Amino acid sequence: MGEAVAGTVGERFRELYGADPEGVWAAPGRVNLIGEHTDYNDGFVMPFALPHQAVAAVSRRGDGVLRLHSADIDAGPVELRVADLTPGSDKSWTAYPSGVVWALREAGHELTGADVHLASTVPSGAGLSSSAALEVVVALALNDLYSLGLRGWQLARLCQRAENVYVGAPVGIMDQTASACCEAGHALFLDTRDLSQRQIPFDLAAEGMRLLVVDTRVKHSHSEGEYGKRRAGCEKGAALLGVDALRDVPYADLDAALERLGDEEEVRRLVRHVVTEDERVERVVSLLESGDTRAIGPVLVEGHASLRDDFRISCPELDLVVDTSLAAGALGARMTGGGFGGSAIVLVEADDVDAVTKAVEDAFAAAGFRAPRVFGAVPSAGARRLV
Repeated sequence: MGEAVAGTVGERFRELYGADPEGVWAAPGRVNLIGEHTDYNDGFVMPFALPHQAVAAVSRRGDGVLRLHSADIDAGPVELRVADLTPGSDKSWTAYPSGVVWALREAGHELTGADVHLASTVPSGAGLSSSAALEVVVALALNDLYSLGLRGWQLARLCQRAENVYVGAPVGIMDQTASACCEAGHALFLDTRDLSQRQIPFDLAAEGMRLLVVDTRVKHSHSEGEYGKRRAGCEKGAALLGVDALRDVPYADLDAALERLGDEEEVRRLVRHVVTEDERVERVVSLLESGDTRAIGPVLVEGHASLRDDFRISCPELDLVVDTSLAAGALGARMTGGGFGGSAIVLVEADDVDAVTKAVEDAFAAAGFRAPRVFGAVPSAGARRLV
């Protein structure tokens, strides 16, 4: 599939820019198995890469011009000057790739321009990190073409800075690290404080199971205020408890910590979610490493309840996916991603895929919701050069 995609993207690049690209790169979207809204609290996360990916054909330029084109936008290339890139100056899709160029240059790397053509199969607004895939694929291409020598975790940091400062979205480090560093057949156990990583084998097919992604088609945007409010509330909780980040609140001491927060009810809820979610990530790692994969199902359900009731970022469509899937025999289910829409994941026995899928589709139809998109999630390779 990679060669075919690379060929198509390369051919379109030639049509746009009149020359062959110097290379073609790919970076995937991701699904987070467990560990939601813990990354900006210095906590633990466990994403894996999807087969859906952003692909970029890229060539260098020496005249300070950055030309960007997307197969998903019905318009010609957007032309920018790298010297003029400043945070907040771009409110369109081009802010993601141009923000990467800005972040690389701000970090001291000499970039003299590029021609870029992008195509992506990562569903936008579905909580599957379509923006991180765009950022990482451009960063990897420029890293290779300009011989910058940056490693995957370093590219992820720069991409996060691009999204935080240039785009203005207060995202954590998980999405970019997953896109840059995941390996096929594994979930990535990531400590977001020191960026230490462990690749955890996650081959559901070999054990007779599947993980479904249900895209509710309810769009969300990290740039909107609710995400930022949650992050600010977590920071307030850490300050009130006298710790650098909520990751430093031991699970065993959670009740005492909540008691110290007194009548700060909203902060109490946020703190409770983050501390228990970190513990859930560690539990899932332990279960997977011990071979007790089916036992992660109830942990996923616990995570959804916490996101729904404590963090309060679910929505009727996400709750319907979880409740309907469990009633139809799923082993576990939860919302995944930033919340307020996007996707849910459902762990099922392989023999139950069709029944659970139909139950969810029927429930959405009965509720008058837009039909969801359901597909299997296979742990896939991280960012790489295709050609």
